Amino acid sequence: MTSICCAQKQTFDVVSYSTPKGWQKTENEGGIQLSVTDKKTGGYTIAIITKSRATNASAKDNFNDSWESLVKKTVQVTEAPTMSDMLVEKGWDAITGQANYTDGKVKGLVTLITATGNGKMADVVIMTNTSIYQEEVLAFINSLELNETATQQSNTINTSANTNSGSLVGLWSANLLETSGYANGYPQYTAGYFRKEYQLNADGTYLFLFKTWSVFMKSILFGYETGTWSATGNQLTITPKQGKNEEWSKSANGRTTEWGGRIKSGTGKLETITYRYETKYYSGSKDYVFILSFDKSTGREGTEQKQATYNKRTEHLIDLPPGTKINGESKPEALLQNNSKQTTKRNKIIAL
Repeated sequence: MTSICCAQKQTFDVVSYSTPKGWQKTENEGGIQLSVTDKKTGGYTIAIITKSRATNASAKDNFNDSWESLVKKTVQVTEAPTMSDMLVEKGWDAITGQANYTDGKVKGLVTLITATGNGKMADVVIMTNTSIYQEEVLAFINSLELNETATQQSNTINTSANTNSGSLVGLWSANLLETSGYANGYPQYTAGYFRKEYQLNADGTYLFLFKTWSVFMKSILFGYETGTWSATGNQLTITPKQGKNEEWSKSANGRTTEWGGRIKSGTGKLETITYRYETKYYSGSKDYVFILSFDKSTGREGTEQKQATYNKRTEHLIDLPPGTKINGESKPEALLQNNSKQTTKRNKIIAL
């Protein structure tokens, strides 16, 4: 890496970086562009660092806006970006997404990194149509550093000591993307995923869902569990009443959003457990995070895990398989709506 990225670190606005050896630099008011081209093959890599600008939006909203304005208006992208976990550095929330693109007859890979913090945002866009500069690209990415400390927008509020269990009510989802390994430091994503969700209702009931769609497995794993929950201090107790573990075939076209047919179904193992929980709020990205810690391994969270992290959502990532009904409902959203309506009605009666 030292021989590749030997130039001294430079600074542009809020970003510090090192220019790979042999790359050309162009600078204007809106940002800088670093580029390299192989004249024999036509292979190229372009890296753009934008000037920071004011924002009051969340990190996710800023990434989505930049994806539209900097990526989709430059090259043709027909798929949603593959997202990496958010990185917090010096109070900045940095989100990275990648996707394949076409530009006429040229095909390549585009990477967008959007950093949000301290009422500002900045972007780094990398486009390449070749693998010959992978080491230089990795060295450039590793050299990136935010040279301002964000303190106003990206503070973290820990609510683990909050005894108000109402803060837990809602939908919490974990979505892990499947990879087949790493190449030159980059994760190689497949189309697979591992998803789990807790829906904690205000009436003290819960719905737990899991779905595994892996390119390395012939079938889809799906299961659900319902029961009751209660929270005291930083202790969350889950008491299951019923559940199912099922195996489904994949759809004929291989789409990850579709189901084939049910292969087998059985009663899930019902395990009552008390977790230690913690909720965090990131004001910069306006994200809520729900962390469960436990000493005893469970089949619900995974026998090898000791901690699980969920993000708050407004819509389910997991859909129910065809013909599946839980408490008479065929959609998980309906279960949440029904409980909300019941709770609202009960609260009105109490108020009277």
